[in-house]
Amino acid sequence: MLRRLHHEQPESFAFTEANRAWAEAQITKYPEGRQASAVIPLLWRAQEQEGWLSRPAIEHVAEMLDMAYIRALEVASFYFMFQLHPVGSVAHIQICGTTSCMICGAEDLVGVCREKIAPNAHEVSADGKFSWEEVECLGACANAPMAQIGKDYYEDLTAERLGEMLDEMAAGKVPVPGPQNGRYASEPAAGLTSLKEFDSGQTKYNASVQLATDLNDTIKRIDGTEVPLLAPWREKGANHRPADPAVKVKEPPKQEAAKDQPVDKTPPKATADDTGVTKAEAQAKEKGKPESARAPEDKPGKADEPAVKSKSKPKAKTKAAPAADTGEGKKPELLSEAREGGPDDLKHIKGVGPKLEQALHDMGVFHFDQIAAWSEEEVAWADQNLVGFKGRVSRDDWVSQAKILADGGSTEFSDRAKKGDVY
Repeated sequence: MLRRLHHEQPESFAFTEANRAWAEAQITKYPEGRQASAVIPLLWRAQEQEGWLSRPAIEHVAEMLDMAYIRALEVASFYFMFQLHPVGSVAHIQICGTTSCMICGAEDLVGVCREKIAPNAHEVSADGKFSWEEVECLGACANAPMAQIGKDYYEDLTAERLGEMLDEMAAGKVPVPGPQNGRYASEPAAGLTSLKEFDSGQTKYNASVQLATDLNDTIKRIDGTEVPLLAPWREKGANHRPADPAVKVKEPPKQEAAKDQPVDKTPPKATADDTGVTKAEAQAKEKGKPESARAPEDKPGKADEPAVKSKSKPKAKTKAAPAADTGEGKKPELLSEAREGGPDDLKHIKGVGPKLEQALHDMGVFHFDQIAAWSEEEVAWADQNLVGFKGRVSRDDWVSQAKILADGGSTEFSDRAKKGDVY
């Protein structure tokens, strides 16, 4: 269970040309500033290329995604599918050792690995071709005992059959994956007891095994020697890329009402929103409010105006709503609007998210130096008057953070915020 980097590391790592093209394509699946979401597929491709994840490989992926090295290392060391030690050049054998497999003979399979590969897990065999480890449940309990080798499962194993498979792989052959006792899939070992009309002879293997057999690459890594499929999703205009105008998307046919079919003029039933209040009830409630407090759609003259959609543009100044003045403490100096140049990004203060930033703007707080100048009494006032966020100012020590940011410095949190790692 102890996951540490191997004591011997290569000097450097770089993706092959094909693998780098694939990796860069994967990054386009995510919005600008969210490239770190591609860390798992990129680490996996780095492992496929080299067989295991070295420190230079992890750091290389982190640099591609503009991540701190430790963040990429956290991912690599958390998931057991990532190998942090060198593995065999031909295959790495993962023996399932959890309950079902243990009862059905997994310990015998481990014995074969100790005898034919190496005495201890994560040791490479003398010829450099194989390595092994025991892993937790791989989910093929009905076909226990089993092992994962490369991309596929080898099920219904015996110690004798596993030994034969290792000899076959050492000779350059690829054993057929799936059940090794003649079963088609996971039907009862003694034969079907129901659904007997199903004819497994329609195909020689089940779908998963058939595909692996057709590709004949069960234990072959994606080492970057072949041109990979890059980014087929771009053809549909997905993931923040415009669609290719040459690709015409068929629109669903419009349904027209039959000429002789009577038109249903019954008004639709009132539906409630997430709070359980119907629109009619909400409108009735709004009528009791003064005009200034009504929702825009309920004000006179607004009901029949067409809705106009427009792209919002950043404003240099943001006006504040009147701030409340309740509770203990001393009310700090507040502004009616941001100074020339616009408000500071208050989300760079740890504990301030988009909603809380808007609450601060509504209160009259737009700049780091405003918060930096707060006394203990003013902090107490802000803690009381930030409705829905009481106590947040003192809890996260905004004043200390704001002093650093107001002087042009940065904090660990603000550095992460600039990279888009938060909010």
